[in-house]
Amino acid sequence: MTVEVRAIVQLAVTLSLLGGAVGVWASPAGAQEEGESSVNGHLPSEESQPLITNDQGQQTHHQPATTVEEWVAQIEASHTQITAVRVEATETGLQVILETENGSLDVPETRSVGNALIADIPNAAIAEEFSQAEPIEGIALVNVTSLPGDRVRVAITGTDAPPVAEVTSEAQGLAFAVRIGDAGTAAEDDAIQVVVTGEQDTGYRVPDASVGTRTDTPLRDIPQSIQVLPQEVFRDQQSYDVEQVLQNAPGVVQGDRSPRYPYTEFFVRGFVSGTETLVNGLPSTVFQYRDVLSNIERIEVLRGPSSVLFGPGSLGGRINVVTERPLRDPFYSIDVSAGNFNLYNGAIDLSGPLDDDRTLLYRFNAFAETTDSFIDFYERERYLVSPVLTWLIDEQTELTVETEYVYSAIDGIDNGLPAEGTVLPNPNGEIPLDRNLGEPSFFNNTETFRVGYDFEHRFSENWQMRSAFQFFLYNDEARGFFYGDLSDDQRTVERFAAQYRIENRAYNLDNYVVGEFATGSIQHQLVVGLNLFRQDFTVPFDNDLPGLEPINIFDPVYDVSTLGEPVPVRRLDRQINQLGIYLQDQITLTENLKLLLGGRFDIAGQREENLLESTSQFQQDTAFSPRIGIVYQPLEPISLYASYNRSFFPQVGTDAEGSAFDPERGTQYEIGVKADINDRLFATLALYHLTRTNVLTSDLSDPRFSVQTGEQRSRGIEFDISGEILPGWNIVAGYALTDAEITEDNFFEEGNELAGIPRHTFNLWTTYEIQSGDFRGLGAGIGVFYVGDRQGDLENTFELPSYLRTDAALFYNRDNFRIALNIRNLFDIEYFLSANADNPRLGVHPGEPLSVVGSISWQF
Repeated sequence: MTVEVRAIVQLAVTLSLLGGAVGVWASPAGAQEEGESSVNGHLPSEESQPLITNDQGQQTHHQPATTVEEWVAQIEASHTQITAVRVEATETGLQVILETENGSLDVPETRSVGNALIADIPNAAIAEEFSQAEPIEGIALVNVTSLPGDRVRVAITGTDAPPVAEVTSEAQGLAFAVRIGDAGTAAEDDAIQVVVTGEQDTGYRVPDASVGTRTDTPLRDIPQSIQVLPQEVFRDQQSYDVEQVLQNAPGVVQGDRSPRYPYTEFFVRGFVSGTETLVNGLPSTVFQYRDVLSNIERIEVLRGPSSVLFGPGSLGGRINVVTERPLRDPFYSIDVSAGNFNLYNGAIDLSGPLDDDRTLLYRFNAFAETTDSFIDFYERERYLVSPVLTWLIDEQTELTVETEYVYSAIDGIDNGLPAEGTVLPNPNGEIPLDRNLGEPSFFNNTETFRVGYDFEHRFSENWQMRSAFQFFLYNDEARGFFYGDLSDDQRTVERFAAQYRIENRAYNLDNYVVGEFATGSIQHQLVVGLNLFRQDFTVPFDNDLPGLEPINIFDPVYDVSTLGEPVPVRRLDRQINQLGIYLQDQITLTENLKLLLGGRFDIAGQREENLLESTSQFQQDTAFSPRIGIVYQPLEPISLYASYNRSFFPQVGTDAEGSAFDPERGTQYEIGVKADINDRLFATLALYHLTRTNVLTSDLSDPRFSVQTGEQRSRGIEFDISGEILPGWNIVAGYALTDAEITEDNFFEEGNELAGIPRHTFNLWTTYEIQSGDFRGLGAGIGVFYVGDRQGDLENTFELPSYLRTDAALFYNRDNFRIALNIRNLFDIEYFLSANADNPRLGVHPGEPLSVVGSISWQF
């Protein structure tokens, strides 16, 4: 390792942001005897440590590193470096040779997975990963890649059967003498092994997603815009919240809540989404209250209506969160981060088999974080614990049981600032953006518990079924405030205090069958499903707290001694029951022409009881949601598509005549093109027209009531690209043009733009990591995020100005170790994310100033 690289590592390790975290891992896992542990800094005794050879050829006991120089040297010496891979044809088949400069490689055991022969070499690293397609007839691919835990995997895939190999140790490496296997000799447990074989790094491109069809269908074959943001993007950007990840999705912007609220919402294609977030493909009305990323594998953005698969919900799109599953091979990860605003967090991720047959697998994630904010006296703590078990019952059957608990505690509620003094002029001057107009004693504590199962059984090669269930429990207890009016002198604002406790329970059961069959030359993939959903929402304790004094915006005095006794204002019990039956057929007419037909019938009932007034109300709605799409591929890497979708969202209440409101409906037409630029780079261009009807608006004959004559429209263009441009050079980027406006309303002017929706957004994040040489593993990233002007309210009385924010990263990867430094808002610009819909002129939310996060992660 060169002096320059050592200096970079020395600087990164000794950053004051990271405190003493490095000392925990001062001795690399690869230098320990099998069974020894260095967790929490407990090292093996000197007598139990392995012998190493020093520069004079003498053998000594391994000693713990006391400097970064020694630590880096121990990492490099803990494994044998593979410098080159040679593939040569022989009379009997093929020879694969792994070359090393010095040191020998252990002879590994081999196993068959499908048509592949797999060998995992311990205590090894490879200078540059190797891949060669079709070296000889009968061999489809030779791959040599690195794995976590100082291992290198050799995978030799046969065309019709797994190859057979004899592995021998050479003076400077290993030699695989390979011959073509006999057809029909694939391992019996292929299906299980392929599913759970290990932690895979797919880069920025994920070619398949189940959120669009409930089947593992390539994105290029789905007639709808879908973007997948994998864990690698989270890691490189050091994102800790869902909203930070979704900045990479064009057409998705921050909702009207503060990013420092205990929950968040998003606008997708102009309409709010968040209360119907999906977790592993099942709708959750409570998931938006937790956004910890430590156990999330990827986030899928399904743009446009999707009631045909997921029932009532957002008209603009759905966010699907996919959590991590247990792995068949042992995997352990530790992450520690620290930053300004007193940010400290840590996470562990443990996985592997619990039995010798590797049929019972586990995964355990835990996360803890404490942080302040640039907002006065705002503090937050978050904790997550998530154990998961997978039982591979037999070759065709798999059961996963997943649990998750998340706790969040916030002190110092942030309700935003008045528009006058932030985005509008104020004769008294500008309001400091770190000003908090609440009280230090105000708080919001939330906890979310989730438990469920996922059962899959394959009846045959063509037919399988899935049954998935999730139960969510959400509790929210808070003492906070809301605004009244701003005084004429624009210095003082009224405040009203309240305290409440909410309980939210949701049950979701989804059962469906997937079958493949043919009618003549036409291929079908059929999905038939039944979904049951129930939610119990209780507000048993909702009180006003009279006596909260108005506050001087420019010279605040905080005092809650004037608060009076709680005054009950609401006691509500609400129960929602939904039944959905859906059918979908993915039809392959020809190899390059595909048709998607789907439909869903829903029955949704809501009952609400007002316990204070002893009144109740029941409403039941039915809806049919169709979906039609077509994909034409004139060239293999190009997909042209068009689709038509509808969705619905129930509305509670009655008009002046006592008639129950109909559900809101969303209707979308979309056309687009998807392109595999290469095997690791994918792009989508979409044009859409989305109409929202049955929107509630004021009844002109009786303003106490509403009528459903309102209509809103969103239309636009979206482009996104993600993947690897060249080896080591990753990118995720996008642009969205969104024209969202009111087209019919009895109160707001027709043509008014929808609040919070920018006409233009642009995002670019790119990283490059050096692939070979002394600087291998050193990388950097840069990102720019542009959000255009947005209306602050539906009356269009003020605007949130546009902004261009820049982020940056510097990181170093070496085998199973990673150290990184991330900077958000590199140029420390002032910008505003959103305005609260309840009182937008008094609830403008500023974005974060410059922030720095340092992180260390170790996988073994």
